[in-house]
Amino acid sequence: MDKGDSIGTTTVTLSRADLVRYAGASGDFNPIHWSESTARSVDLPGVIAHGMLTMGAAVQLVTDWCGDPGAILDYQTRFSAMVPVDETEGATLTVSGKVGKIDDDAGTVRIDLSVTDAGHGDAKVLTKAQAVVRVSEGTAA
Repeated sequence: MDKGDSIGTTTVTLSRADLVRYAGASGDFNPIHWSESTARSVDLPGVIAHGMLTMGAAVQLVTDWCGDPGAILDYQTRFSAMVPVDETEGATLTVSGKVGKIDDDAGTVRIDLSVTDAGHGDAKVLTKAQAVVRVSEGTAA
């Protein structure tokens, strides 16, 4: 494994039903995530995805790559754009990752994620999305 190596790319599709399920699981029932009229009343473009849902969907690429969610030691990001979820078409996110740093002494790699919203001009949804992963012999090799 070398700095700059790709860990892959995936597409994540979010529907309004996904938002309702996430609200139930997380307890975040803010109506901007399910009510078009409420979202528009506060000057949003419409219903938007939960930030933490977007963050969780993005890190799934890292989990799939390393094969062990417990190997992810740290995960941080900044939210840079909302993800509007159309009532019919939903939202489509593209998530890609690459090795950003290798720390041989610590036995970790930092994975840098890119997350864009295809339905909104490939807007960058997350910035500085980085996961630190514990690696061992044979991990994601």
